[in-house]
Amino acid sequence: MPYRSFAEVIADKQILVCVGSGGVGKTTTAAALALAAARSGKRTLVITIDPAKRLASSLGLVGLGHDVQDVDPAVVSAGASGAATLSAMMLDQKRAFDEVVERHAKDPAAVKRILANPVYAQVSGSLAGSQEYAAMAKLHELDAQKRWDLIVIDTPPTAHALDFLDAPSKLTAAIDSPAIEWFRKMQGGGRSGWSLLGRSGTFVLSRLSKFVGSRFLDDLGVFFTEFHDILGGFRQRAEEVFSLLRQPRVGFVLVSSPEPMALREAMYFYQRLVTAQMPLAGFVVNRVRRHQLAPAADLTVPALERALAAQPEVAALALSGTSLRMAAEALAKAYGERELLATVDDHAIVEIRKTAGADALIVPVPLAREDIHDLERLIALGRTITAVPSPS
Repeated sequence: MPYRSFAEVIADKQILVCVGSGGVGKTTTAAALALAAARSGKRTLVITIDPAKRLASSLGLVGLGHDVQDVDPAVVSAGASGAATLSAMMLDQKRAFDEVVERHAKDPAAVKRILANPVYAQVSGSLAGSQEYAAMAKLHELDAQKRWDLIVIDTPPTAHALDFLDAPSKLTAAIDSPAIEWFRKMQGGGRSGWSLLGRSGTFVLSRLSKFVGSRFLDDLGVFFTEFHDILGGFRQRAEEVFSLLRQPRVGFVLVSSPEPMALREAMYFYQRLVTAQMPLAGFVVNRVRRHQLAPAADLTVPALERALAAQPEVAALALSGTSLRMAAEALAKAYGERELLATVDDHAIVEIRKTAGADALIVPVPLAREDIHDLERLIALGRTITAVPSPS
């Protein structure tokens, strides 16, 4: 049965995954949903990715790190009765990746060698999909603790929203590629190990060593040999995460803006979720420009000129040589541009409805004059998102 509001989503789900392209207000949306959930009585954890400092400050936190922090109960309740606890953390990609290694390595000595390997430092920090994989691995770990009624996760900002779903397979494919398997045969390190590859392999590595250094090649061979031993654990965790994300207790919140590029990303992501049979909770469309006047309002230049003339404070002003007619023309143009932009945003909502269906939960969030930087605005945003949307 489709949800009528995000208040119903919060009451029904145990995990909310906020997804979408970068720059659409995903982190703020995740924080607002988490705060609304805690104020409704659910023990809630929000996992953020690089939040603005003012967002942490709005929750009464000096800063966020990889360790879970509890938000002051007085901040959470802020006049609400029956509020529960709210916890928050900011994902540290490197530490999350390290935790997966520690969980799946065969022995503590192997863990130390892998974490100290310079190749690992590069892989864990910049390999395609590593941040997304780390986020999902952390979600899996925290969900297993059963400490919270609801976990809200803000997925990493990406140039393309589909990177989030492709990350685990891309990561394991990169680490388990034929080229890396070739390097793995260097086990034993140094040139003595190269003889196992034959004359052609020895020649290739000898030439490479002149550019990158033999020490780097030794580190590469040792890393991929030892990391291969825990790759099965990475694959297993990826499979477990995908199984988790398909469960009915999970809901994907697709965050977008009305901008054409963001909207295209949202629609591609929606189709991917449907194909992967992952449960969509609904859409949050941020920064929607609204019509300012009733459709019947007379915005013609003569009407605006008469309206301006009727205002004593306007008529009394010396408009630096600007006539009322010129002011009315500028006002009409400004109103016309604003109404046009609002119409474009209306059309974006209609396009989402056409794709997702008449019953889809779509919440437009009006464009705000200022960013969210205090508790009052964050609570207000939560109320906007969780309210029952007006029929469109």
